[in-house]
Amino acid sequence: MVRHEASHSQSHRRHAHARLFHDRRQLRIGLFGGSFNPAHDGHLHLSNLAKRNLQLDEVWWIVSPQNPLKPTGEMALLVDRLASCRALVAGNSYIRVIAPEVEFGSSLTFQTLKTLKQRCSRHHFYWLMGADNMVTFPHWQRHKMIAASMPIAVIDRPGYSYQAMSRGELLLKGRLSARKLARTSLSGQQFSPSWCFIAGRRHHASATALRQAGLQSAFVESHN
Repeated sequence: MVRHEASHSQSHRRHAHARLFHDRRQLRIGLFGGSFNPAHDGHLHLSNLAKRNLQLDEVWWIVSPQNPLKPTGEMALLVDRLASCRALVAGNSYIRVIAPEVEFGSSLTFQTLKTLKQRCSRHHFYWLMGADNMVTFPHWQRHKMIAASMPIAVIDRPGYSYQAMSRGELLLKGRLSARKLARTSLSGQQFSPSWCFIAGRRHHASATALRQAGLQSAFVESHN
């Protein structure tokens, strides 16, 4: 598969300069970042749970050019990962797929969130993460800054429930119900850092398992 650099650049700019950054409404938005290598039904399941429990208006999938904690060898091209995300959410009106970190020049979450809050100051943001990511959260750069920047919603995943809750209680302390987290954020009350744990039907899909099964390459080939 051969692609010209110009097409990569144009595609990246199209997603980085999203019109939704200039939306003048006041929306409740869940930010869900990751490699999406590839996107799968588990990502949709997490987004649906977060939307329902936090009463979100939208969920933004922030597709990272390169996760600093993950090896580059298995990482598909960003344009292909964006394509897999868009194919999965086709017809879904509340999920936006963007790659703003190409423009921001950093794949570090704390910097991405800081920039988004500056550009979209009218919105109420919530950081969404699977329970497996909460377990590794202390290894993220400036994780305390992330926790202080916006409320965090941790969504249950098979095999990580107790580890994630224990880690959250240790790192974040201010655990609320999802409903109360949404209310306090909108009212301007400060519970910093504040977080919730959203339990529900667990989804077993895994990007790692899909890559091992060769499904990512099959998707990429079918879209070329």
